[in-house]
Amino acid sequence: MKTYFITGISTEVGKTIASAIVTEALEADYWKPVQAGELENADLHKVEKLVTNSTSKFHPNSYALHTPMSPHAAAEIDGITIDLKKIKPPATKNHLVIEGAGGLLVPLNDEHTITDLIKPTYKVIVVSRHYLGSINHTLLTVNFLKEKGFDVSLIFSGEAHPSTESIIKKMTNVPIIGRIDEEPYFDQNVVKEYAELFKEKL
Repeated sequence: MKTYFITGISTEVGKTIASAIVTEALEADYWKPVQAGELENADLHKVEKLVTNSTSKFHPNSYALHTPMSPHAAAEIDGITIDLKKIKPPATKNHLVIEGAGGLLVPLNDEHTITDLIKPTYKVIVVSRHYLGSINHTLLTVNFLKEKGFDVSLIFSGEAHPSTESIIKKMTNVPIIGRIDEEPYFDQNVVKEYAELFKEKL
């Protein structure tokens, strides 16, 4: 069984939708270790609503913080410090999809970042979305992961931008799982369609 860690080149690039699609495609379990803000409509609940298979289980956050900020700052407001020893992957005999928070170097506390949650055996999926500066952010993210020896692949999200995607493919030379278009909405049927498209590449 494999563990997939889904990260983004920035915040709001489509990690949660990508997580739902990969979870559905693999009928995997889903876990988001740290949620900051939107607790009443957390990413865990969003993914759970979008996934229809009966195999996936949805595991609670290790930390559910109240303020939509970087986890280290949100934890400080809540009067706690995030302790990596308390962030333990759920025990499962299934594939596991783990969704990060923001990008790789988002701080969890004064010493650790999101990268410290990624184990060497994990397959890392980077979600890239086109915006001014996104090529730089994508190359930095992918190259950082490759230098650390991780198995890296990419999902493009949002409106297609051929020149951006082409140069990223050439310069990263990592597998492209696919692209998630700028859909009018995402519901269970749309997620299922993408799951079928992505299944072979995962």
